[in-house]
Amino acid sequence: MTANDKMSDKKRQRQQNILKRLGNKPIVLVGIMGCGKSTVGRRLAQYLALNFIDADTEIEKAADRSISEIFAEHGESYFRQGEKRVIARLLGGGPQVLATGGGAFINEETRARIKEKGISIWMKAELSVIMTRVRKRPTRPLLQTADPEATMQKLMDERYPIYEEADMAIWSHDVTHEAVMEEILSALEKGLPPFSGEASENNEAGK
Repeated sequence: MTANDKMSDKKRQRQQNILKRLGNKPIVLVGIMGCGKSTVGRRLAQYLALNFIDADTEIEKAADRSISEIFAEHGESYFRQGEKRVIARLLGGGPQVLATGGGAFINEETRARIKEKGISIWMKAELSVIMTRVRKRPTRPLLQTADPEATMQKLMDERYPIYEEADMAIWSHDVTHEAVMEEILSALEKGLPPFSGEASENNEAGK
């Protein structure tokens, strides 16, 4: 067996271990805008051979409008109601990687649904890292203020204590997307409950 074969076999075993323990639940990525949920989520989905779903994209499809247009025409409250409905639907889609918008997990009803139906991972990031990323996309509705950095800090202060309710948390540092994905994979390996079949086997072995 070549080194590449060994690596592929190790990856396959790791993938299958996580998928078995995940069961029928989606992996739900939560965190502030710019923390890397979509970019890292796509890579994670590819690694695990799962579908990747971006909740914001699904909201835009359902409304036939961009998020900026929804905010401008109807306001944030209207957007949050639509977001809540779309995420409730997506959570019924079985195992997948679901990237949520920064405010989704803040909604108590949505948070409860995610806790019931999925495995949530908070992608934590520092202000400097977030600002570097969000400046690349200056259309974010909540940052259309005189001082976007102060606005972001306020959002982080308000939201981080709520994100702490996620099942797991990792740091999304200023490193490669693959390195952040590795943090998520390690968190899943450590934090997912054991596969029920494994538990049964262990019980049998202990008799």
